[in-house]
Amino acid sequence: MLVSMKGILADADSNNYAVMACNCCNMENVEAVVAAASSKRSAVIINISPRQFHLHADLDAMIPMIVSLASAAPVPIALNLDHGKEYDDIATALKKGFTSIMFDGSALTYEANLAITKQISTMAHNQGCACEGELGHVGQASAGDGEKVDYFTDVDMAVQFVKETKVDALAVAIGTAHGKYPAGFVPKLDFVRLKELKSALQMPLVLHGGSGSGEENIRRAVECGINKINVCTDVFAIGRDSVAHALGENPSVDWMNLMSGAQKDMQDYIESYMDLIGSSGRYQYTLADKQQFD
Repeated sequence: MLVSMKGILADADSNNYAVMACNCCNMENVEAVVAAASSKRSAVIINISPRQFHLHADLDAMIPMIVSLASAAPVPIALNLDHGKEYDDIATALKKGFTSIMFDGSALTYEANLAITKQISTMAHNQGCACEGELGHVGQASAGDGEKVDYFTDVDMAVQFVKETKVDALAVAIGTAHGKYPAGFVPKLDFVRLKELKSALQMPLVLHGGSGSGEENIRRAVECGINKINVCTDVFAIGRDSVAHALGENPSVDWMNLMSGAQKDMQDYIESYMDLIGSSGRYQYTLADKQQFD
């Protein structure tokens, strides 16, 4: 069932687990995510960023497919605009049927980020959608941004930011970064800061840059209060490596077999991640229970 992210994350917050937010840019991505969620009886969030839908994931094709698959799934599924920055992209997402909006004003001044996030939060809520903001800055792994302490989220500023914007979830910067880390590198996360943020805010917190962060870091992050974890790079890499392996084994392999193999490998990875973050087995209900998640 396709629902707002708000109820999904409220349950995760109340029960101290996290929900995976997977970026999707084609049918195989979406089917892998929905199949994994259904198999594991786990809520899940489908992320699509403006870059992805401008470059490849055409929304007029993607959204009907997502709605169809989610409607048949026995678990709550949200469709979230990931890292929306431009008003036109956010308006398009709301018009097309996204159930959640993440506004990324992290590169702006605090004052500008607060003011625009407040506007976007109001827009989203007026349409029954959830809204996620970001305070601090989760930059790029290739630039070493995860190690820049001055990018980390300030607790006192976060309290004021949430109070004024009324966001449903807050993405915090505690040492992760987007993209692929250098080989052998595992980020060092500021769990003390995360605990302080959770204690002060008492709300769903989001970890961006979940790819490559290491199982122990992810496990501890959930224990300390993270309720949504964005994973893009690792899922895409699983699909790529599956195709490369299949071609290496048999260069004349059929295209459909390549794609179905990649889909199955992505599903397996997503299922294992759901086990890691504690979302597996949380939902045992029928579609008649949809109302509680809206």
